[in-house]
Formats: sequence, structure tokens, C-alpha cells
Amino acid sequence: MTGAGRGLGFEIARALAEAGARVLLGGRDQVALARAAQAIGARAEIAAFDIAARGAEDHVAAIAARYDLDILVNNVGQRDRRPLEDFALGEVRALVETNLIAPFALARAAARPMIAKGRGRIINITSIAGAIANKGDAVYTMAKGGLAALTRALAAELGAHGVTVNGIAPGFFATEANAAMVADPDVAAWLERRTSLGRWGRPHEIAGAAVFLASDAASYVTGEIITVDGGYSAHF
Repeated sequence: MTGAGRGLGFEIARALAEAGARVLLGGRDQVALARAAQAIGARAEIAAFDIAARGAEDHVAAIAARYDLDILVNNVGQRDRRPLEDFALGEVRALVETNLIAPFALARAAARPMIAKGRGRIINITSIAGAIANKGDAVYTMAKGGLAALTRALAAELGAHGVTVNGIAPGFFATEANAAMVADPDVAAWLERRTSLGRWGRPHEIAGAAVFLASDAASYVTGEIITVDGGYSAHF
């Protein structure tokens, strides 16, 4: 489980542990990971590494050699809202590396042991920005759209081996990363008008979709993106 130290990643990890999974919390911030593992309890351990660094695949291979790796949740994402002309190409490449290339690499590494045993679940956390767009957000939208496409492509390639690959597309959630927006009454008023449920998503509300996709209840579900956005993308 990458990006598990806080926010949506932590809530997904906690819910999977409560459903009976043993969870490995991935991320760069060891302090945040330790705090998250303590909050989750005995079913949580730490696997600290940078998903965008060279050798990230080796970390996953080492985890698979030590544990019976059944589920990979690719949750890490990085966003930078700026107009097109404000980006240097190196900055674009770095964002795509984190949001798209790293999930590809980790999914490939996780798929190897899953294929060998004939079962597995890969869950990619995409975004509603993968399907709809706004100005000043082109790089993130491009990368998340690519991650949704990668989800479908991996589902097609790995299905014959008993591995399902699905995605979850969150909308607006009141996480630490969105603290400034959450505190802005104008944003709250806009979400009240714009979403069917009329509010921010609460972080724990992402977890049900992940538990479902990781479970036997989703054994015939693959190549799908479940949107969890309070009706934002359905609301005219």
C-alpha cells in the first residue's frame, strides 16, 4: 500500500486491516508511517521507500519474497496546478514519473508473484481528473488519465492469470493535503452546489470501494474505475 502514512492511503490501509488483511504501509515519511502503523495496530507493518526512485521495483520484489503478496494498492499521487507555460519539461516528466511510471513499475513487480500463484488484486487510485478536466491542471489530468488507461491495459493482460486490476477515482476529500481548501467557506459553498451530496468527502468514505475490490466479492470485476465523488461527475 503506497502513500499509506496519511489521508486516503491511511484510510484504505486501515479498512483493509480491519477486513483481515496484513498491510504493509509504504511511503517516504517514516515518522508518518510509524504513526499510521501504531493507529492501525498489529496487522500493520512499515515498508518505507520512494516509489519514484530507482530500485522501487526491487523493494516490491523483496516484499513479495518475504510475504504472500495478494494485493497492491497504488495510491501515491502528486499534483501541481499551474498553467501550461509555467512548467519546465523536467517538471512535467517528474510529475508523470510519480503519477504514472511508478504505478506501472510497481504493478509489474507485484504481478510477477501474483501470476506465479494464479491470483492477485491490483488497485490504482486514479482521480476524477482522469476523466474530466479543468484549466491549470493539465499535467495531473494527463497522468491520471494515463493511469486509468493503464488500469484497463493491465486488466486485459493479467486477467488470464487470475489477477484483477481496477481503479478508484476519488473526488473532493477533506484530507490534510486539501486543508487550505477545506478551510475556505467559498469552496464549501461551491461543493454544496456542485456535488449531489452537497459536501466534502470524509476520508474514511474511500475505503469501502477498496475493500470491495480487494475481496472475493469482486472476483469478476476487472478493468473498472469506481468513482467515489459524492456525485460530482454525475451532477449537472
